[in-house]
Amino acid sequence: MSIAMTKTSFDLVVVGGGPGGYVAAIRAAQLGMSVALVERAELGGICLNWGCIPTKALLHSATVLRACREAAHYGVTGAGEARPDLAAMVARSRKVAGRLGQGVAHLMKKNGVTVFAASARLAGSGKLALDNGATLSAKHIILATGARARELPALPVGERIWAYRQALVPAEIPKSLLVVGAGAIGAEFASFYRAVGAEVTLIDMTPEILPQEDAEISQLARKAFEKQGIRVLTRCAVTASSQTATGVKVTLDHEGRKTDLEVDRVIVAAGIVGNVENLGLEQTRVKVEKTHIVTDGLCRTGEPGVYAIGDVAGAPWLAHKASHEAVLCVEAIAGKPAHPIDPLRIPACTYSYPQVASIGMTEARAREHAKQHGGDIRVGKFTFAGNGKAIAMGEDQGLVKTVFDAKSGELLGAHIIHPEASELITGYGVAASLEATEEDLMHTVFAHPTLSETLHESVLAAFGRALHA
Repeated sequence: MSIAMTKTSFDLVVVGGGPGGYVAAIRAAQLGMSVALVERAELGGICLNWGCIPTKALLHSATVLRACREAAHYGVTGAGEARPDLAAMVARSRKVAGRLGQGVAHLMKKNGVTVFAASARLAGSGKLALDNGATLSAKHIILATGARARELPALPVGERIWAYRQALVPAEIPKSLLVVGAGAIGAEFASFYRAVGAEVTLIDMTPEILPQEDAEISQLARKAFEKQGIRVLTRCAVTASSQTATGVKVTLDHEGRKTDLEVDRVIVAAGIVGNVENLGLEQTRVKVEKTHIVTDGLCRTGEPGVYAIGDVAGAPWLAHKASHEAVLCVEAIAGKPAHPIDPLRIPACTYSYPQVASIGMTEARAREHAKQHGGDIRVGKFTFAGNGKAIAMGEDQGLVKTVFDAKSGELLGAHIIHPEASELITGYGVAASLEATEEDLMHTVFAHPTLSETLHESVLAAFGRALHA
C-alpha cells in the first residue's frame, strides 16, 4: 500500500479493503467519484488473505492428494504412495493469497483510488480521523470493516488452540485435532486436516453439522465425513480446557454427559463477531445489534452519509454478499436505480469434501412458509448415481434437491451435496434471479454429459417427470 497525503477530501471514503470495501471503491471510481480506501492491514481483507482464498488453496491440495491416492482406480499407476508435504501446501496457499493481494493493489491504482494504510474512526459529520494523524473528509463514508472469529472463554487461542489464522499456517500436521464448530469454516478445516492424516473430531452445539443447511443435506454430509474417519459429535460443547505436556485436554459436554478428550491441537470455528470497535460510532446515530451495524435495504445506517456493507453489517457472512452490497450501495449513492438484496437469492457454499451448496429456503422452512400462506410445496431429488458424467468421474455420491411452490412453480430453494456443488449452485442462482418457474427450468436444454444435468433431473423429479431416476 502507498500512503498519499496530498489529497484529503473525497466524494467517498471506504473503511476496509476486503471484498466489500475494495469493490465499493472500484465501482465508485467507475461512476466518476473521487475515492479513498483506508485499510489497516492487507488489501483484500480476511477473505483474500486469511479466509476464502488460502483455505481453498489448501483444500485443493487435499483434493490432489486424494486423487493421487485413488489413481489406481482410474487406471493410473505409481501415484498411490503420495504423501502430503505440509510446508509446500502452506507455502503455495500463502503465494496464492499474496498474488491476489497484489492484484487488488493494481486495481486500486488502475481505478485512481487513493489508498491509506491506516486505521480510521468517525470524527464528526463527514470526517474520518486516521491513526497516522491525517483527517479525511467525504460526502459519503462506507464502513466495510468485516468481522473476526468469535472467542470462547473455555478455549483461549494460543500455541495449541488455534483460530483460523493459526490453522492456515501449521508447522506440522497434528496427530489428533478437535474442531469446535461445524459450520462452513469448521467443516472445511476438518476436511483438510483429515485428508492430510490427522485424527479429527468435529463438534457442534446444534443437532446437526452445517446447521444452516437443509437437514437432509446436513445428514448426508455427516455420513460422508464419518465415512472418511472424522468423528462427529453434535449437541456437544467444550466447557473447559487445559494444556498438557503434549497437547490440550478438553472437557466435553455431550448431550449432558461430561467426558474428557486430549488432542494435539484445537481449532475454534464457533462463529464470528463484527469489527465495530474503535470506529467512533458512540457519538453517532449508527445502531449496533449483537456486534453488527444495523442498515436498511440500501446499506444506510442511522447516521446520514454513513453506510455499512459486508460482514460488519450482519449475516449472511459471505464475501459475494459483501461485493454485491458494495455495488448496490455505491449505485444508490450515485442516484442510480437500486434494489435491496433478497437474502434468499444469495448462494452459500461449504468447500469441504464433499462440498455443500444451497440457495433459498430449506425444505422445512418452505413447508412452514407454505403452511402459513395456505399453500403447499413440491420437492424434487436426484442422486448423482444416475448421472453419466458423475459416474465417469468416479464422483457419483451426492444429491440435488429442489423445492418449489406447488401452485406458482416458484423455485423456493435448492440444495446440493457433491464435490462440485459450489460450481453447480449458480445455475439455480441465475434461475432464481430471473424468477424462472419449473416450466422454464424443465424446458431448458442441458448439455450432455455434464454434472449440470442433475439440476434438470431434480426439477423434473419435483413434478413426477424424472427421466433417469
